Amino acid sequence: MRLLHTMIRVGNLPRSIAFYTEVLGMTLLRTSERPDQKYDLAFVGYGRNPEHAEIELTYNYGVEQYELGSAFGHIAIGVPDVAATCAAVRDKAAALGGAITREPGPVKGGTTMIAFITDPDGYKIELIERAS
Repeated sequence: MRLLHTMIRVGNLPRSIAFYTEVLGMTLLRTSERPDQKYDLAFVGYGRNPEHAEIELTYNYGVEQYELGSAFGHIAIGVPDVAATCAAVRDKAAALGGAITREPGPVKGGTTMIAFITDPDGYKIELIERAS
């Protein structure tokens, strides 16, 4: 078994594609329009299946906002330098409706450097400092 993708519902597909590609540096891998079923899909990631897991962005026609609830936690992305990444993406993220919501610093009770950014729909993304 292997992880293929994670699906999140978004309120504005072009804005979300821009956020994940322009802010987080992912590639738009493929799209699918399903007007008869009233939804469109876009898959983004740092590589394609089966070598890499992807994120499926789902836009349901006419739904601009979702209740995120308290069960979903976050998506985690490894970066070489958390502080530099936050500095590089801060303005782009804000322009697209995202934000740095936890500034770079060590994880509570540890030394791993992390930060959090939210996407335009409010999904949390943890940036974790990893050596290359």
